[in-house]
Amino acid sequence: MKDHEHFMRLAIELARENIKSGEGGPFGAVVVKDGVVVGRGANKVVSEHDPTAHAEVVAIRDACQNLNTFQLDGCIIYSSCEPCPMCLGAVYWSRPDKLFFAASREDAARAGFDDAYIYTQLAISVDKRDIKTETLLERESNEVFEQWIASEQKIPY
Repeated sequence: MKDHEHFMRLAIELARENIKSGEGGPFGAVVVKDGVVVGRGANKVVSEHDPTAHAEVVAIRDACQNLNTFQLDGCIIYSSCEPCPMCLGAVYWSRPDKLFFAASREDAARAGFDDAYIYTQLAISVDKRDIKTETLLERESNEVFEQWIASEQKIPY
């Protein structure tokens, strides 16, 4: 458990340093493989003008670049806070062995980072969501999926 605490403290320190840098919100994450940090990330939403530059996403991107892979098999992700819906999706897509987080989404909401609205939007049907959404050119897009299914060059993930 001491190793887990050590890596979580690294993620928390990235969050703390990010407050001082002003690059984004108070969030940090690290990716560890075989006891070695292979990816680091702090929230860069403000500095990169990128609403997807959350700490977990930045750390996952860093780890994947460093490991030359698109999946994090054998890795553990440590996040200073419970991942938002977008980051949780990124965690699942990256397929680590385990995720640890420190603060909860309720703690984040208390600090002004409330994801409850997104969670409620995800739970309702597309036609009832606040962002108006329509299907367009579905047949043409499905032709691309058919090409993917038939491709012998695809790399499944």
